[in-house]
Amino acid sequence: MTFTESISTCFRKYATFEGTASRSEYWWFWLFLVLVSVGLNIVSEQLSAIFSLATLLPSIAAGARRLHDTDRSGWWQLLMFLPVVGWIVLLVFEVQEGRPNRYEVQAVAA
Repeated sequence: MTFTESISTCFRKYATFEGTASRSEYWWFWLFLVLVSVGLNIVSEQLSAIFSLATLLPSIAAGARRLHDTDRSGWWQLLMFLPVVGWIVLLVFEVQEGRPNRYEVQAVAA
């Protein structure tokens, strides 16, 4: 998935916590958030704060879908509240390759 496809997919699935997100989709979106936030922070801290607040929900949703791709619940994101150890464990979970999981959206036969 390309950089622009990842961004458009994550914003299209603004508050969608079902399904999965590939590694490339998640990390390209994460890079976009960091770059825009840093760029806006140079211009104005308030703009950066507004952007971060506006993209909080899609970043949580993308994180949940990324964890689903590794066959873990999105609730594992709560590890972010454990300094250092939680961050490391969550990072390890997010960089793993996707695998068959129970969160894939299955096509329903009519």
